[in-house]
Amino acid sequence: MKLVMWSLVAILAFGLGWFLVGYLTVHPLAMSLNLAITLIVLFVLIAILARGFRRKELLVATALSLVLFLAGYAAATYQILSREDETPLPALTRQKGDPGDGHTAIIYLTHGEPETYSPMAWINTFRELDETDVPFVPWIARPFFLTQLRKEYLRVGQSHHRQGHLRMVQSLEGAFREEGDTETKFYVSFLDDDPRPGEATIKALNDGASKIVVAEVFVSISNHTAEGEEQVEEIRPQEYGVPFLFTGPLWDSQTLHQMFLAKANAAIGATPKDKVGILLVGHGQPDEWDRAFPTETSHELAFREAILKLFKADGYRSENMGMAWMEFKEPEPAEKVEELFANGVEKILYFSAAISADSLHSQYDVPMLVRKAQVPADFPLLNMGAWNDHPLVIRAIQEKIEALLDQ
Repeated sequence: MKLVMWSLVAILAFGLGWFLVGYLTVHPLAMSLNLAITLIVLFVLIAILARGFRRKELLVATALSLVLFLAGYAAATYQILSREDETPLPALTRQKGDPGDGHTAIIYLTHGEPETYSPMAWINTFRELDETDVPFVPWIARPFFLTQLRKEYLRVGQSHHRQGHLRMVQSLEGAFREEGDTETKFYVSFLDDDPRPGEATIKALNDGASKIVVAEVFVSISNHTAEGEEQVEEIRPQEYGVPFLFTGPLWDSQTLHQMFLAKANAAIGATPKDKVGILLVGHGQPDEWDRAFPTETSHELAFREAILKLFKADGYRSENMGMAWMEFKEPEPAEKVEELFANGVEKILYFSAAISADSLHSQYDVPMLVRKAQVPADFPLLNMGAWNDHPLVIRAIQEKIEALLDQ
């Protein structure tokens, strides 16, 4: 009988750790079930310990439970963090030597973010951080990090990132059609959502494209652009006689710079420009990554500096403008908000300057960081969001594409 009791304690303690990680990381629709299972296992374990053991045996059984709970927690954490992001590619049916039908395919490439909670993108990020020895959330605490990510999704309802980019692709296609282009075909692709760049490339080849242009809807040359280019190149379009070109990111687009000024001027109302604070919040990356992709930071800085020059030329005051970082670098947004407030501005407009379409960063992270500032509760802090489908954004992307088509 005692052997049975010890076995039950071992199984339940291990299971408690395992099911706790499940509860911390599952999709919101499965939270209640996983919580119920976790609580039931905990209740049964406590009942067996209380009724089946006395004195020294109870101490030993409790210690064993703790060890096996941690073992179950660690095993489940390892299982979660070892998941592979496997997205099957469609069949490539085009025959080598087929010249295609002469049309150009535009593959719209951007970061991507699932509409509802999924841990996969951050699991990939954890691996990337670990491979480059960037200090981050300790391995054992990562289930709680994923819980926080899930809470952000629950607070905002859903990420608007995917739908935002789908609108942008539709607007981009519309802009080409308005200029009389009825042949070019458009394909959306995401690094962290479906369809992926490789899938879009295969679809373009199967549809008979004779040329492929990849529109890189990013601010900077970074690990993201490198990853997207690699996924396209893995399909080897050149083996099918199809040249493919990359537009490069948008950090140097004067048209995109103008978009920030246009949005601000439309939002300030009757407030004089010299009484308006402007804050451009960049994304930021670890210093360790700067060694591999220094352009990520240098392009973000040059991008925002060019935008602020436009604001100054339009009548905004230099001392009422600033730049901050969302993560990994300083200053943080709250610090700059407090500086601008101290200058006597009447409102502050803040942009998630590096985010191409609204996402958790622009919907939750940046606003949360801004609200940490010690300013009066009724002081106007206007979230100008990400780029989204503003006409000047679409024009900026179109200009990058047309520059390659004209070659």
